[in-house]
Amino acid sequence: MPPPLLFDLAGVDHSVVCLSRDQIYTLLPHRHEFMVLSGVCHLNQESLHILAFSDIAAGDWWCRGHVPDRSILPGVLMLEMGAQTSAVLAKLTGRYDAFIGYGGVDQCKFREAVFPPARLYLLSVGLEHRPRRIVSAVQGVIDDRIIFEATVTGLVMP
Repeated sequence: MPPPLLFDLAGVDHSVVCLSRDQIYTLLPHRHEFMVLSGVCHLNQESLHILAFSDIAAGDWWCRGHVPDRSILPGVLMLEMGAQTSAVLAKLTGRYDAFIGYGGVDQCKFREAVFPPARLYLLSVGLEHRPRRIVSAVQGVIDDRIIFEATVTGLVMP
């Protein structure tokens, strides 16, 4: 049985975009194919909660080669989306100017596959925000179903 959602989505207006794709990538250095987030629709800096989303399309760069004739969003890209969501949250706290890179993934579980077209919501809750590392719980959700979950660690790199 899947765990509960990291935070309640009932009160979140999913049509609101509080950070656009362009705004996200002024905070993060990723470019080209690795600009994987489409927007942020909820942010609570006090409780360290963020809800981002990624619009998955049939023409995305990975579709042609990742299981041809049945494009499945790669799990590593889902984790990248979760890590980027966590990095956006950390950057918005105002305590991190440096690049935040992958430091680890723990307790990762994939529960369902994602096929285009889809909108994958990324929930992230900051668990630890230390000077040199951040730790966040992340979940990917479609239609209130948990697609994946993990704990990601980011390293603050000067």
